[in-house]
Amino acid sequence: MTDEHGGFEGVRENVDGHPMVNLVAYATPYWARLVVGVLSAFCTRFARLVPPIVVAAAIDRVILNRGEPGLLTAAGLLPAGSIASDAAKVAFLQRLVAIAAVAYLLRSATRFASRYLLQSTAQKIQRDLRNDTYDHLQHLSMDFFANHQTGGMMSILNSDINRLESFLNTEFRQLIRVVATVGGIAVVLWWHSPTLALIALAPVPIIGVASGYFLTWIEPRYRSIRRTVSRLNTRLENNLSGAPVIKAFDRYEFENERVRDQSQTYHDEKVGALRIRRAFFAGLRLLTGVVFVGILYVAGMDFVTSADGEAALQAGTFALFFLYLRRLYSPMRRVGKSANKYQLAKSSAERVFGLLGQSPAITDPEDPYEPDSLDGRVTFDDVTFGYEPDRPVVRDVSLDVPAGATVGLAGPTGAGKSTLLKLVPRFHDVDSGAVQVDGVDVREYGLQSLRDDVAVVEQQPYLFSGTVAENVAYGDREVLDGESEGSEAARERVREAARAAQAHEFVSDLPEGYDTQIGERGIKLSGGQRQRVAIARALLNDPEIIIFDEATSDVDTETEERIQASIERLVEDRTAFVIAHRLSTIQDADRIVVMDDGEIVERGSHDDLLSAEGDYADLWYAQADEHPVSADD
Repeated sequence: MTDEHGGFEGVRENVDGHPMVNLVAYATPYWARLVVGVLSAFCTRFARLVPPIVVAAAIDRVILNRGEPGLLTAAGLLPAGSIASDAAKVAFLQRLVAIAAVAYLLRSATRFASRYLLQSTAQKIQRDLRNDTYDHLQHLSMDFFANHQTGGMMSILNSDINRLESFLNTEFRQLIRVVATVGGIAVVLWWHSPTLALIALAPVPIIGVASGYFLTWIEPRYRSIRRTVSRLNTRLENNLSGAPVIKAFDRYEFENERVRDQSQTYHDEKVGALRIRRAFFAGLRLLTGVVFVGILYVAGMDFVTSADGEAALQAGTFALFFLYLRRLYSPMRRVGKSANKYQLAKSSAERVFGLLGQSPAITDPEDPYEPDSLDGRVTFDDVTFGYEPDRPVVRDVSLDVPAGATVGLAGPTGAGKSTLLKLVPRFHDVDSGAVQVDGVDVREYGLQSLRDDVAVVEQQPYLFSGTVAENVAYGDREVLDGESEGSEAARERVREAARAAQAHEFVSDLPEGYDTQIGERGIKLSGGQRQRVAIARALLNDPEIIIFDEATSDVDTETEERIQASIERLVEDRTAFVIAHRLSTIQDADRIVVMDDGEIVERGSHDDLLSAEGDYADLWYAQADEHPVSADD
């Protein structure tokens, strides 16, 4: 399901279970690293609590010379009793320094271990998730790509997965920080003064509940922001790819206005969410300020009203409380920000795992047919197909093509010629009827086995950024691997395919020959050159069935004749389908099929169809600028 802009909001419905639980499942292979990392993180946080306790002990035991035991004394790290002599104070102070030094050393070591292990694990999860998402995306049907924008796909593969990595990298550690810091401080404060501990910890449940409400409040706004980002990315991607068209029609201002409108929408939604976030965080700071003032008042009154200075709370412990308050509310205030990050990550996880939950429409059967080789016989048996329900593009087509035959397809634009042939490699499945190869329904074949023997050359071929040799070698996995290793045998096969496609001559004239970089989508080559490289790529695969979808439409007449002569030699033992706008390309085909409005209206040889004086004859004479001479003339 897609939204009206070809985005990915509909894929959320495909999420199986909670998206964040699915994200955690990606961490299970690295559980050992995570366990050590989490334990190290807890040790880091606990070690950070020791220096304030050391300061409190120094104030009470060394400076004020009070004999009351503290937490370190209770733990057996310091001696009890008063310290009378200067030598004893020095020894006591040295022990405090040693405890603090050990705490800092432990903190440094465990901090390195926790950050390295947790961050590197987040990177591994990001890698695995992106690889799985890309692999799954590649296996989805052509219908999915037709209904979803490229900008949205890129947003999921990059922005959303990067956001999940960032969440795992930072917010997971923040969760440990909150649990360890709040838990550790709560224990220490309660040990010293339950009353003040209750005051200090009172905001903790309030912040937790408020964060829950904040998540519910902010969630719809972030969903809207994600939709807006996807649309903006799609608009930018379309405009950058369509730069030549924008320049040709001087539509700078028109496109600028469209980008400005979507940028303004994104700005307004982002500012609205920012307003909510800032108000929430300001409320948290106000709450923690109230607690600070409350503890200051209660503890201060204890000192003022105590008899003979015998306050219930010692001066060092009083200092300890305020040192801990800052550390207590810093991670608690972070809870609100983590809640905000969680909602963003959840939105991204819904899109990522929704995409992973999208089932491919075209899949291998349970027991696929895997022949060692194909003869190439193709049969269309009463085939009907449409991209949308109840809107067929191909209607009741029946056609039997013997192995090794060449069939030309003619007819007006939109007649269904390309759509019909897309059913052979099973880019789509028929709505009714069947497409058979060697008498076996293509739905019974293993997809890879079938497509290894079916090559397609389109009117607007797609070339990858890279060299000419790499693009030609893409037609055969073994040659591509050999090409990457610089195999001379592989390069010779590439050159042979290029010669057959009449590409070798122009490639040899390029600055670096077959090693010339052709740019994104082959932009450095002309349209005719791109078509010839694509033909070479298809021929290199040595398929039993070849589909040429107006594959010579962008070459001049002389080059077309040379390519056609080469193709005729190369398809002698293969089944070939040739869709042609210029009928001269298919006049020597074994059979010509004329389609109109999704149906076959004529079939036969070139001479037979001319004699019939039907649609084919009209097209032929219109292109040749000739008229038939009647017997009466």
